[in-house]
Amino acid sequence: MKIFLVYGGKSAEHDISILTAFSIIKEVYYDYYEVEPIYITRSGQWVKGAIVKQASDIKNSDVLKLTISDKVQFAANENQSSEGVLIQPSDIKEENAVIFPVLHGPNGEDGTVQGLFEVMGMPYVGAGVLASACGMDKIISKQLFQQAGLPQVPYVPIRKVEWINDKEIVLKQCEGTLFYPMYIKPANLGSSVGISKAKDQDELIAAIELALRYDRRVVVEQGIEAREIEVAVLGNDDIHISVPGELVKSVDFYDYESKYINNNVVLQIPALISEDANARLREFAVRAFQALDGSGLSRCDFFLTSNDEIFINEVNTMPGFTQFSMYPTLWKNTGLNYGDLVEELIQLALRRHQERLSFQNENYEQ
Repeated sequence: MKIFLVYGGKSAEHDISILTAFSIIKEVYYDYYEVEPIYITRSGQWVKGAIVKQASDIKNSDVLKLTISDKVQFAANENQSSEGVLIQPSDIKEENAVIFPVLHGPNGEDGTVQGLFEVMGMPYVGAGVLASACGMDKIISKQLFQQAGLPQVPYVPIRKVEWINDKEIVLKQCEGTLFYPMYIKPANLGSSVGISKAKDQDELIAAIELALRYDRRVVVEQGIEAREIEVAVLGNDDIHISVPGELVKSVDFYDYESKYINNNVVLQIPALISEDANARLREFAVRAFQALDGSGLSRCDFFLTSNDEIFINEVNTMPGFTQFSMYPTLWKNTGLNYGDLVEELIQLALRRHQERLSFQNENYEQ
């Protein structure tokens, strides 16, 4: 079977996606699969790379930064760029193949590329269109979590048109509902892009203005003193939860620079929490996954206070997947190694696809 490994993309996490692809391509079970890299450039062009039939074919992640040529050829050494063929997205439609997308942010985990794969009738790893779109949208996901009875910190959703028409009303709504500090986030971005912490009204105004540069909708959340605990989810209808992990921060605010540039975050796995908190985290993660109609994988992020109160923060339907990322590290500490995790995700994708086909065939016969 062929795996189309789709990576890169136009989001701020382009380079992280390449590192994820590099981690996966080294751990695929080549007795059963061959891998065809599909690189999406920062400008959105799709480039097909050489077929990989053994892990030793890829010695450096830079090889996956394909340049457009009239031929398909990996670099002869690590100092050269690799060449690939420019294709249309529909060109990857093929029998006996599965798509493994490791894209983040808009056009990656927001349901758009998942819709493309659905139209092509191809099996693919990860959440479907609905779960991807809802998981990416912080406002919609909060509304779904509220319906599922999951505890959350107070928040205020803001639309750009409301801010433009009357800033004073918006500010009164925020300050009448929340107290400082507040966290301001674009509704549809990941990687902490466009997120700010506000300790007074001037900072709140500046933070809203910044977030509205990235999205037409913004969410303002109540800041709380809490630990950040994450659990990994794996499955379709049969849902499995990993041990919990904690982000131990050396900075007050875990922003994009802290995540990807300074690397100021230490992972404590398993997290040192009570058995009761562990049980409630597992329960809440399952309920959140089901509320979104998740499939394949996700990482559920929570706040845990000193009083053992738990608040759901968000669900990431395509979490970072390098060998050092939280998601695979959680599973490694739960007893599932990286290669077996990749294999399980492929099998979950195939089972979900077969189930959808069975529904279509049954309706067709009727």
